[in-house]
Amino acid sequence: MRVLVLSSLAAALCLPFASLLFMPTTAFVAEPRFGFDNVAEAARKAAAEPFRPPQPVPDFLIDIGYDDYRDIRFDPTQSLWRDGGRFQVQFIHPGLYYKYAVAINLVDSKGTQRLPFATKMFTYGRNKFADKIPADLGFAGFRLAYPLNKKNEFNHVIVFAGASYFRAVARNQVFGLSARGLAIDTGLPSGEEFPFFREFWLERPARDAQTARIYALLDSQSLTGAYEFVVHPGDRTLVNVRLRLFERKRPKELGIGPLTSMFFYGEERPRPAGDWRPEVHDSDGLMILSGTGEWIWRPLGNPQKLRLSYFDAENLRGFGLLQRDRDFHDYEDLETRHELRPNAWVVPTGSWGKGQVKLVEIPSQKEANDNIVAYWIPRNLPPQGQPIDFAYQISYQTDEPGDAARGRAVATRFGAGDKDDAKRFVIDFEGAKLKSLPADSAVKAVISLGPDGQLLQQTVIKNPVTGGWRLAFQVKAPKDKPLEMRAFLQHNKDTLSETWSYQLEP
Repeated sequence: MRVLVLSSLAAALCLPFASLLFMPTTAFVAEPRFGFDNVAEAARKAAAEPFRPPQPVPDFLIDIGYDDYRDIRFDPTQSLWRDGGRFQVQFIHPGLYYKYAVAINLVDSKGTQRLPFATKMFTYGRNKFADKIPADLGFAGFRLAYPLNKKNEFNHVIVFAGASYFRAVARNQVFGLSARGLAIDTGLPSGEEFPFFREFWLERPARDAQTARIYALLDSQSLTGAYEFVVHPGDRTLVNVRLRLFERKRPKELGIGPLTSMFFYGEERPRPAGDWRPEVHDSDGLMILSGTGEWIWRPLGNPQKLRLSYFDAENLRGFGLLQRDRDFHDYEDLETRHELRPNAWVVPTGSWGKGQVKLVEIPSQKEANDNIVAYWIPRNLPPQGQPIDFAYQISYQTDEPGDAARGRAVATRFGAGDKDDAKRFVIDFEGAKLKSLPADSAVKAVISLGPDGQLLQQTVIKNPVTGGWRLAFQVKAPKDKPLEMRAFLQHNKDTLSETWSYQLEP
């Protein structure tokens, strides 16, 4: 079970599934046409009231061990909508990492009704505490199932569990990175605030529907929010997200479309002592498509101290965390199958104006920690008191966004340079256009360094093994601050590759 590393300057560890609340109140009664506006009105009213922290589930559920919690299993014969259709829902029991419960409502042509918790929906294995569980305990979350891989088999497509986290997969993938409803003050000295989904509404799909609709009410100390998720499973699983936020107070930093992943180590440095696998990560790079059409690739790392990177953009066209290494031999792990983890690509709906993509990389000594966060920070928000609206689509896919012919930085390695104070970088680029160029082509690199950085040497050569091109260069970096670097390949003023970007730690 993965845990999340809090992105504060202290880089303290935190369990990811830490802020859910079950509301043992009367059901939210909707008009016949229940929808997003109903949830938005509930969020608006909640924002006018003081924040109420979630109430934890009984201690004996929180204190159980990992193996005991795994013994609590949902009974598939109790799946919601099992009587017909392409979608089913299975529920998650509170306990261990899931310290709070959440209210779940059902929406159909007759209106809405609260789904009651019942122990008969679960089996408890060797655990002996079933008779101690409160009748109104509630659920920790749910899994939406669909015949994704085989026609007559229901596979988990998307999971909502813990704070505002949700994970999804496309066909023939295994679960990896997570998305979140919102990021608040992530990586700031004041500490991160974790909003949570307080309540869900599951709309019953038509029998032959290929999409499912979910509504959620988000809450936190600073704000509330109404969310709509439209899930379309397939070779690419698409999740359309619509949100409307109401502030109790303005956070220092608001992160839209946050993605959270794990990077323990890759090809850029030697593996940790005692680990036999070549690489361990769920994602190995941040991709950004700017409003000007520039593709930017930032390889991920596991830094020695908290590392923050900002990428200014106007009219952002997309960003995401990608798993570029897709060969089993990159990992050699038959259990985790990191090569099958999804890419998540966020595409804004409409113009997001000016802002920044922020990347947070947190030191981690364990692969169980989600230590990577990426999200959009809008430069301009409505005046406080007015709702904040955003919409976007997340595409979960194995292939990468964009033109397959574009040169991609498929490997980044670095080490000592020729001089004691120099660093050597070796970047391999591959792509259809690069492969078509003969070895005597006038391919060159355009390299730019931040202030106080010095470029000492560079070479670009054809790689006869892969058919791509290798850029090698050496830099002298300042000793007391990080150095930002950018590089791309060019041929007769024709840009051949994405822009490789990296922050060298002091």
